[in-house]
Amino acid sequence: MRLRNFKVVGLLFISVFLVSLNQINAQQMIEGIHYATGKPVQIKIENGKITEIKSIQKLKDENSKIYIAPGFFDNQVNGFAGVSFAFGESDLTKEGIEKATAELWKKGVTTYLPTLTTNSQEVLVRNFAILANSVSDEKLRGSIPGFHLEGPYINPEDGYRGAHPKQFVRLPNWNEFMEMYKAANGKILQVTIAPELEGAQDFIKKCSEKGIVVAVGHHNASKEQLDLAVKNGAKTSTHLGNGCANMINRHVNPLWPQLANDDLMISIICDGFHLLPEEIKVFYKTKGVDKTIITSDVTSYAALEPGQYKTETGETIELTKEGKLYYPAQNVLYGSASPITKGVGHVMEVTGCSLKDAIQMSSTNPAKLYKLDDRGVLEVGKRADFVLFTLDDFVVNVQQTFVAGEKVFEQ
Repeated sequence: MRLRNFKVVGLLFISVFLVSLNQINAQQMIEGIHYATGKPVQIKIENGKITEIKSIQKLKDENSKIYIAPGFFDNQVNGFAGVSFAFGESDLTKEGIEKATAELWKKGVTTYLPTLTTNSQEVLVRNFAILANSVSDEKLRGSIPGFHLEGPYINPEDGYRGAHPKQFVRLPNWNEFMEMYKAANGKILQVTIAPELEGAQDFIKKCSEKGIVVAVGHHNASKEQLDLAVKNGAKTSTHLGNGCANMINRHVNPLWPQLANDDLMISIICDGFHLLPEEIKVFYKTKGVDKTIITSDVTSYAALEPGQYKTETGETIELTKEGKLYYPAQNVLYGSASPITKGVGHVMEVTGCSLKDAIQMSSTNPAKLYKLDDRGVLEVGKRADFVLFTLDDFVVNVQQTFVAGEKVFEQ
């Protein structure tokens, strides 16, 4: 009897020891210069969350200039590193989603919305279903909270349509959209639409009632149409200044109404190609840090070698050695080949804004827009999603990326 009790006590001791050991292993202490205060801090992580943020006198490496900030949140990712979410040219797979996510982690992106652009209903439904069946995979660590549908309900005119294939552009259709929404398991968080289209205003209302963020984009809406869209629930503009004709009326055009409407947020692409420095500066001054989001509009051609590529519909696009992705046939850009990290540095250089403001626009604001209260800031109780980086001449160099407390990348 005594021997049995001894064994039970021994087993209990071993169990308690192993639990304690696992708790120790689950704890991590990370140091860096706080992006907002410029002061060294120590962050404690437990079980994937931030449990303590403590100011310290100095970093262990006194010469270190590594900043720590919430991971970047990119709300417009069409693809990355050869993986396309938007097209059917190569079947989207779970492995492809994992590859794109891991490559984005290297760029400090801890949350992103895979973005499906204008295509056939068949391709959109199929790709949404594949994404929906993959996002809960433990390997992705919650980096994909949902999706962005950009099109097919956009203006079909050249210029406003951008590089979206014209044969698939169509009027809003709620039943068709609900087929996509069901395939996506209800995870379509944003829809970009042209508000001047027939049926668009009613569509915007219905999306807003379901809690879907509506963005205006690839449109040529009048001031009255734009203001009505906002009244009906539209929250933001998709890549303001792009998805617009090359030649527009200097007074009557879609830019002024979006800038003038104080209830509308904007997203802007700050890769050095999509917008001129003076455009970025004016947009930022007008909307301010609280109503501006830095996005990438990055495509599957990002991280590939410069050269010419063929799309699934046969168009030729060119990726230059400078990183510009160009669609010669329409004299327009074909999305971006630069990750959001470039935008963070470029917006600081162009506007003179602080690192704190740049991080708010690339992390905090999108998290707020989609009501994802567990991320986007460095606060106790939030997900331990953050990036450590150096900032050299406005270039963000990612050193480490943590997602839900796990180090997923180290330089």
